[in-house]
Amino acid sequence: MNSPAEPAFLCAAYAVEDHAAAVARLHAALEIAFDACTTPADPSQCPAFARGMRGALAVALAEPALILAGQREGSSERYRRHLIAADPAGRYTVVALVWQPGQASPVHAHHTWCGFTVLEGALTETLYAWEATRGGADAVREHLRAPGTVSFGGGGGIHRLSNDSDAKAVSLHVYGVDAARIATHVNNVLPLATPAQCATREVNSDARAHDAPPRIAHG
Repeated sequence: MNSPAEPAFLCAAYAVEDHAAAVARLHAALEIAFDACTTPADPSQCPAFARGMRGALAVALAEPALILAGQREGSSERYRRHLIAADPAGRYTVVALVWQPGQASPVHAHHTWCGFTVLEGALTETLYAWEATRGGADAVREHLRAPGTVSFGGGGGIHRLSNDSDAKAVSLHVYGVDAARIATHVNNVLPLATPAQCATREVNSDARAHDAPPRIAHG
């Protein structure tokens, strides 16, 4: 007679098998993006790579088995990162981020290119401009990123992702770094600009208020 635990064991085995197949399909879609890239030193500068990356993220959206149940678990302390896949050649790493209500990233730019999509729930993306005369990033606008949203860009943009809803959110991110550097070579954490009324009014005549932000921190 089969033991009561066998059905659960078989379901788990099938889930892992389906997950592996979904990861393989995502790898194949990402490989298509790299094959189309004509600027390998900086793929974010290649329109064909950007289109391929968005296509790969669309593949991820159609793969419910890509994220295992345990990879949808969050943390009460901060948003939680789960490794989903890593390129054997070190060109990219795929992670799932799980956001409990009220959790947010720091304000940051990126040290590398990044593509992401929202798989579950919704996130708010706040975009910032760098204000050199006020020593930090200044919020410009917000966008609601609903399930199915796909985004790709280089490292220069400044933003913050937050879960402002009352439900868990899950997003999938592809970063242009190898897995060993995912915690240290992705986010360039930046300070907020000094409030305008507190900022110095003595600026140079050329007033470089939108200079590129400094690379001041890994995060």
